[in-house]
Amino acid sequence: MTTSEPLGRRERKKAATRKAISDVATMMFLERGFDNVSIREVADAADVSPTTVFAHFAQKEALVFDEDDEQRDRLVSAVRDRPDGSTINRAIHDFYATEMTANVVEHGDEVTRTFMRFLNETPALRDYAAKMWLRHEDALSDAIADELGLSEPTAEIRVYSRFMLQLQLLVNESEDPLGTLEAGFSVLETGWAPIEERIARDGQSE
Repeated sequence: MTTSEPLGRRERKKAATRKAISDVATMMFLERGFDNVSIREVADAADVSPTTVFAHFAQKEALVFDEDDEQRDRLVSAVRDRPDGSTINRAIHDFYATEMTANVVEHGDEVTRTFMRFLNETPALRDYAAKMWLRHEDALSDAIADELGLSEPTAEIRVYSRFMLQLQLLVNESEDPLGTLEAGFSVLETGWAPIEERIARDGQSE
């Protein structure tokens, strides 16, 4: 008698194949430039067919981003599973900071900086990353609304979610990611008015 393969195992195999293809493609792009590597070359290097590549990645730019859905889920979980007494703002701040640290720990500071520089200097990838990340807006807005006991997001929640996602894009483009992160949350925590007053006061004292 035959039994079907457990779904969990199938999904793990698919995820492993997806990651392997993405890793191979990213290394080739870093070495030769995004525009100088074809899908067929990626497929050959990953020992799969071009059809398999397209089964996992709808377009070439997506090859660099193999954790889109996982990132969305982690972002939502940061809001839903935050510690008792933690604000939503603090939970998202800590999530961003943790993700930044994890990347450096896993890949090293130099590799992380090299990858981010490659990403920001490749227009097609920079544009794709921005659109990809902003697709999480509805999921984040819905999670915040639910945590606040609302049936749907208010205008304020949607504006806040867009600000949060745009902030992550600014962090990714910055030469000082942590400094940009802290600056962004300072504005979100206290508002712009007191920061404007402080900057003006410091400028007058110089």
